[in-house]
Amino acid sequence: MTTARAYGEFVERDHTQHPPALTPGYRTSVLRSPRNALISPRNTLSERTGPLFTAGELGELDNDMILNFSHDGLPVGERIIMHGYVRDEFGNPVRGALVEAWQANAGGRYRHKNDTYHLAPIDPNFGGCGRMLTDDNGYYFFRTIKPGPYPWGNSANAWRPAHIHFSIIGDGWAQRLITQSYFEGDPLIDQCPIAATIPTREQVRSLIAQADTANDAPFDARAYRFDITLRGRRATFFENTQPTGASR
Repeated sequence: MTTARAYGEFVERDHTQHPPALTPGYRTSVLRSPRNALISPRNTLSERTGPLFTAGELGELDNDMILNFSHDGLPVGERIIMHGYVRDEFGNPVRGALVEAWQANAGGRYRHKNDTYHLAPIDPNFGGCGRMLTDDNGYYFFRTIKPGPYPWGNSANAWRPAHIHFSIIGDGWAQRLITQSYFEGDPLIDQCPIAATIPTREQVRSLIAQADTANDAPFDARAYRFDITLRGRRATFFENTQPTGASR
């Protein structure tokens, strides 16, 4: 079980380093971005001390997206391992953080009733979501299928790079982050209006999972490394969102 924080407020995110909420090239942001000046209240006690999660609340296969939805076979696609460390703003491991992941299948299709852009089929053996708690070193890992790119309605013939969405709840609600990870070598990253909202190339690279051949599973799965930092000046970036980290 994780324990409540014994210290005060979380270090504030440096919002000047994060993408602006309003970026007209990313059409969805036009309606979703705030119009008035933002207010930054102090963290409340509940935001600093909860929620708490225990291993007993999770299933044995929750972090194995290859097996956790399989019915009469295995999902189609390239098998991968996505792993890394969750750290706080000071570089300390965040123990017992809830890391949730969701993604499209190998054809770029989500298992969601509103995913109607793409003609790729639903994989009957792939649910596309998983979760786990970090260990004492802040480590997490998922077994999954590498997602495919998919078309979306931002413009004619617009395609999103392959990516995995992440939600991380650390030691408190105020530390929550929702972000996504791309994959090394994907040419669609440079063409993506969402990735283009990120101010610098260095910041974009922080959202790209790197091939980690030392941790490949021989004859089974390639490994990708994606480390996550919660809050502070070294925080992992979230794309075109409200400062609270809500997903867009």
